[in-house]
Amino acid sequence: MKHVSPIEVAPQTRTRGPTRRALAKQQTRAKVLAGARKLFAEHGYQGATIRDIAAAAGMSTGAVFANFADKHDLFRDIMASDLEQIVADMREAASRATTVEDALARAFGAGYAFYRQQMPLARAWLAAGWSGEEGETLRALPQAALIPALIEELLAAGAERGEIAGRSDLKLRGQMLYEAFLSAFRPAIFEGWTGEALQAHARDQIRILVGK
Repeated sequence: MKHVSPIEVAPQTRTRGPTRRALAKQQTRAKVLAGARKLFAEHGYQGATIRDIAAAAGMSTGAVFANFADKHDLFRDIMASDLEQIVADMREAASRATTVEDALARAFGAGYAFYRQQMPLARAWLAAGWSGEEGETLRALPQAALIPALIEELLAAGAERGEIAGRSDLKLRGQMLYEAFLSAFRPAIFEGWTGEALQAHARDQIRILVGK
């Protein structure tokens, strides 16, 4: 009797890709988000309207509302995507360091560099993201916890290497470092601090807060 392998008798299954309709929806969302990003950067959160965003995307307002509940929903999506990219950049930069202070400084520098490349959008993010109802909602984004989590992770690694005495206050130090990281955005955006000035300021803050 001929032996039949499981491979021969297993049904042929095909991995289905997204349907044409799903692909079209993804493309529409991408166009709307690109238009919204452009308008938020040019006119700020308050100045960008759904009608203008739709026009920038080459879509109708109906197409925008078919994919997003409102303008705030659009802004949340952009901020969530940016936060994920910022953390990826910060993690990669920190991986090249040999000490906890250098890792934190490199991570902070990568975070600042991300928004220095798109300063008008950073201004919109600061204006909408940390005041009023929009700010409360943006701070509730799951991605908003990624940066403080990374900072605490870098501190824990430093403690493991014996660079930081004790572990009981790592969470508090992490929170303070995160606040220090955020505090530099305002002078960078509104006072024109250079990348070098931001980096020097960050290293001073880190040296004080990390301690030995």
